[in-house]
Amino acid sequence: MDRDDLADFLRRRRERLQPEDVGLPDGRRRRAAGLRREEVAALAHMSADFYGRIEQRRGSRPSQQTIAALARALRLTLDERDHLLHLAGFEAPPRGIRSDHVSPALLRVLDQLDTPAQITSDLAVTLAQNQLAEALVGVQTAYTGLERSLFYRWFMTPAERERTPEEDYDQHARSYVSTLRAVHGRDPSDTEARELVDALRRESEEFERLWSEHEVAVRRDTHKRIVHPMIGLVELDCQVLTAENQTERLVVFTAAPGSEDADRLKLLAVVGGEAFAR
Repeated sequence: MDRDDLADFLRRRRERLQPEDVGLPDGRRRRAAGLRREEVAALAHMSADFYGRIEQRRGSRPSQQTIAALARALRLTLDERDHLLHLAGFEAPPRGIRSDHVSPALLRVLDQLDTPAQITSDLAVTLAQNQLAEALVGVQTAYTGLERSLFYRWFMTPAERERTPEEDYDQHARSYVSTLRAVHGRDPSDTEARELVDALRRESEEFERLWSEHEVAVRRDTHKRIVHPMIGLVELDCQVLTAENQTERLVVFTAAPGSEDADRLKLLAVVGGEAFAR
């Protein structure tokens, strides 16, 4: 790990960004160019103190997941992300396959949306969310291990179903299993998908039962109902758009204009971060 160059690279990339580049309001007058440390920390979902220690060349070595979060927060290109990983003492992943990196162009699209949206991998790992998505479904980028995948949490973590009406459980479960079946069958050498499937077949009777039915379908649009603690039940259209990298997907939640659900989304924008504060 090269502490000096790591700190210098992070600082310089932080200083070249403006709030509007990452979807933040300009706010009060700034004494220095670029983002503040606490803003980068918030975008990467880490404490300002922890990020500050990295820039000050102090503290423990950041994890690979932390480095990936910083690369997303700072809108790094793939070359810059790889450089950041090397500075932290990690090997960069091969290009063109699943990784924690999200292309800056896709992040810019996410920043411009005025409706809940998030970027996920093909294994339902949430890589980035806008503030409305965090308010709607909670912060989903802080999990570790197999729990990073929504597929795993749905079958193994009862709390994951709290935001879904009980009568919709079977529909969601079947959709998740059939999507995972399609991803798993696409590449026999995909160890990450195989590990996820093996764990779920071993640990969840419900998953094993549905897996044995051998349904295959990647859902790219669906109607989704979400039980929100502040705005109540909201029914939304959920569009799944695949990026140039086939493992990246932009998930966008919308409501029909003029509907009660559209009004609830407007209310969500007001109550915002008060919901699902973690």
